[in-house]
Amino acid sequence: MEPSAAATVTLRDVAAASGVSISTASRALDERGTVSRSATAVHVRKVAEELGYRRNSFASSLRRGETRTLGVLVPRLSDTVMALMFEELERAAADRGYFAMVATSGDEPDDERRAAETLLDRNVDGLILATARLDDELPRLLRERRVAHALVLRTDGVSPSALGDDEVGGYLAVRHLIDLGHRDIAVVTGPSFTSTANARLDGARRAMHEAGIELPDNWSIAGGYGIENGFAAGDALLDGGAGRRPTAIFAANDNLAMGVMAAAHRHGLSIGADLSLVGYNDIPLSSRLPTPLTSVRTPLAQIARTAIDLIIDPNKEPRVSKSMPTLIPRESSGHPQGQG
Repeated sequence: MEPSAAATVTLRDVAAASGVSISTASRALDERGTVSRSATAVHVRKVAEELGYRRNSFASSLRRGETRTLGVLVPRLSDTVMALMFEELERAAADRGYFAMVATSGDEPDDERRAAETLLDRNVDGLILATARLDDELPRLLRERRVAHALVLRTDGVSPSALGDDEVGGYLAVRHLIDLGHRDIAVVTGPSFTSTANARLDGARRAMHEAGIELPDNWSIAGGYGIENGFAAGDALLDGGAGRRPTAIFAANDNLAMGVMAAAHRHGLSIGADLSLVGYNDIPLSSRLPTPLTSVRTPLAQIARTAIDLIIDPNKEPRVSKSMPTLIPRESSGHPQGQG
């Protein structure tokens, strides 16, 4: 006898209608981990859908002492990379039967701690932080409290971390400019309290050192990661007051690169012809700018999957897992004037 439309369809009902045991039906409908593709599992899921069965994952999670929820902490969602990172984390979490919720904190440590406590108050099973500073106390506190957590994009070098290999990325960016014939290369990077800024600068310096190129102190500018920071740095580098300006700039994220583009326009310089430019992260807008931007692509989907695994299966991954970036050449980087 089929359950009435008004009745709550139970797992027992699904098992009976499918002609399998309750334990077999439960396994077929379990959304945790890899979903079974066996003929029996597919049949059970089809019957469950026809009956209108809804698995009470909250109740079953409470019985196991977990909520199947992960908290994600980012500095801000107005940053395209952070928004894309959360989307990938949300997708990777869902693939493993988890729900991801996000909170923003800015770059202030006190705000970061308050946001983390807010997520923990909601009984999340773990935290994923895209906010880590090199001087950050929060990862240490989470380690001491044995809170399951992982850092993404940035690392403190101790807590479980999933990120791109930023030193390799910085190296690829500047090596590309050197291979085009540039020797007057400047670097605009992010805040010194972030592992990303430091590692990308280290990679740039390594490429220059191999080529026998010196990076003048006033051609290495650190600041925030916003477009306005890139504009200010680009304006200073391209002013020409000292009688010499760089022929190429590596900007350590695409926002900075777009700011440099605006500064170049102000100084009457053409990107790709008068000034070569390489960004980082390869956000979707990069390829659609008036002069498409050469950028280093960060594998966000791979980083997200690794971060989720670091929490739900911590013995599967290395404590600090680095994914390999890729250089995507476009029209913004060309040979110095007079070469070709």
